[in-house]
Amino acid sequence: MIISSATDFREAARRKLPPFLFHYLDGGAGSEQTLKANVDSLQEVALRQRVLKGSSELDLAAEWFGVKYDLPLALAPVGLTGMYARRGEVQAARAACTRNIPFIQSTVSVCSLAEVAGQADKPIWFQLYVLKDRGFMRDVLQRAKALGAAALVFTVDMPVPGARYRDAHSGMSGANAALRRMVQAMLHPRWAMDVGLRGRPHDLGNISAYRGHATGLEDYIGWLGANFDPDIGWQDLQWIRDEWDGPMIIKGILEADDARAALAFGADGIVVSNHGGRQLDGALSTACALRAIADAVKGQMTIFADGGVRTGTDVFRMLALGADGVLLGRAFVYALAAQGQAGVERLLAIMEKEIRTTMVLTGAKSVRDIGPHLLAG
Repeated sequence: MIISSATDFREAARRKLPPFLFHYLDGGAGSEQTLKANVDSLQEVALRQRVLKGSSELDLAAEWFGVKYDLPLALAPVGLTGMYARRGEVQAARAACTRNIPFIQSTVSVCSLAEVAGQADKPIWFQLYVLKDRGFMRDVLQRAKALGAAALVFTVDMPVPGARYRDAHSGMSGANAALRRMVQAMLHPRWAMDVGLRGRPHDLGNISAYRGHATGLEDYIGWLGANFDPDIGWQDLQWIRDEWDGPMIIKGILEADDARAALAFGADGIVVSNHGGRQLDGALSTACALRAIADAVKGQMTIFADGGVRTGTDVFRMLALGADGVLLGRAFVYALAAQGQAGVERLLAIMEKEIRTTMVLTGAKSVRDIGPHLLAG
């Protein structure tokens, strides 16, 4: 099929992947109202078209925590990325390094930190959940530090897993899930050969490195459910701030008061995010939450945003609403599933072109020029 946009990559991924994997990535919590709102409300952000502004030479670079990147983008942490392409985290990290943007590795990745860091020619960032097993948290923090991870992204919006009803219908969970997944894999031979057979081990590499034995897909949901900590508070995070001496980014902020609390805590940055609509169905879309948060803490800490970003114009919209950088989640995994590392690189090239086009048509000469003054209305 012809690929010209992130939407095309989504359709290519849908065709290639077993349904349990596609819907695990594509779905959201509850009736998926927040999932839909993330896309729709971002699309509704109107921009000011400016003319005769002489914008032929553009600067798309962004600088975060003293490091300059070629685009105002990072690849977000997505669990089980290694199930979407053979050693998927490695392929995605290589694509990010090629385009000189950060790759953020998930706690629940298939490939271990050691494998990904060893294959990437630039430092990766690492994402960590709040978990009951503090021993695991300390262990993986030490591993990340020893491997040269450049930043810690600490996810705080998942004290309990959201109600993701698609998973039971798709075969990711529920009755006879293992049998259903096996049948689906047999009906998708390209994925079965590339990932199912050649992409082994299908393991949660970071967790297995700590536990000393394999932690496969069958253990994934149960381990997460048993280890998320609904009692966590800001005071419980101080030991992490004390132990991690690099940039620390708090992911999952939707309220200005929580952004101020993150600043007071000593975070270097935040990610304005509702977990891609996968947690609290009915929560604000990111686009709706971002402006007030930027008003509260812009200039005092680095603001990233994710949720509903499908085009370079969406990236521009997030920047205009107040973000300093944008995280790509589903969009890059669709591309990875469809075409591996080359697909992610192609998606980033498409988005770069779209950002450039939007900058020219709004008169912005650099990423630093993008702000609320370019919003219409």
